[in-house]
Amino acid sequence: MAKSKNETSASEDPVALGQAFLQQFEEAGLGPLRWMGTAWLEAMADMNSEVVNFVAERIREDAKTQHELLHCKSAEELQKAQVAFFEKAYQQYTAETGKLVKMSLDMLPTAMKDTKHTPV
Repeated sequence: MAKSKNETSASEDPVALGQAFLQQFEEAGLGPLRWMGTAWLEAMADMNSEVVNFVAERIREDAKTQHELLHCKSAEELQKAQVAFFEKAYQQYTAETGKLVKMSLDMLPTAMKDTKHTPV
């Protein structure tokens, strides 16, 4: 029988896909994920947001540096632009790594306080 336009299969529905994935995850013996609680999920979403924002900022820096490199008029200008790029990238990656480590460490107590029980 042909599907109507209003009908969607489970493979086209993101909610159904998510539920099916979690069901398979639980059936594989990994237990229900409800024990993690909303605090853990919110902390993971915050970390994901931080990573996405960092990547977007680095892409902006890459484009800015490419523009600078294309407008260099001497080898000295080119070298200065490259050194500035690498120094800024180093500083940003170092700072971001520190942020993500801190967020990871802060996430553990937050997730544990809303946990009713932890599966063994």
